[in-house]
Amino acid sequence: MAHRLLRADDAFWRESNQMRVLNTDLAKQLEAARLGARLWRLRPGQASTWHRHEQEEELYVVLEGRGRIRVDEETLELGRLDSLLVEPDSMRQVFNDTDTDALWLVVGAPQSPANTLEMSEAQLRALYPEGPRALPPELGGGEFRPPP
Repeated sequence: MAHRLLRADDAFWRESNQMRVLNTDLAKQLEAARLGARLWRLRPGQASTWHRHEQEEELYVVLEGRGRIRVDEETLELGRLDSLLVEPDSMRQVFNDTDTDALWLVVGAPQSPANTLEMSEAQLRALYPEGPRALPPELGGGEFRPPP
């Protein structure tokens, strides 16, 4: 097959394992072999994981709202349709410290494991040196605790 189509209404959305951020794994649903791609909808006060990759470059694009992302020691603000490329070894974390949702498109290659529940302790320590639930200082720091 030369192409695959996923209609927006057919996309499967779920909360992420660690930070409970609503997302849809576009690459998995489209059966991409070498590319990772997700939409992330961060509600006010939410953050993705503070992490790095071994080989995967990631492209971040803000589709709706205002985007804030930490990359290593720098915090960047992106407007609608702004793009940012983050190299594999750099730490990164998308977060939302506004009062409206932010929708991000995150695309990466080559695709790397993303399910923290399937990673070894050594992988978790390498990719999430502060743990997979570390919050950015802008959201109070510490560790995210999901509501009961």
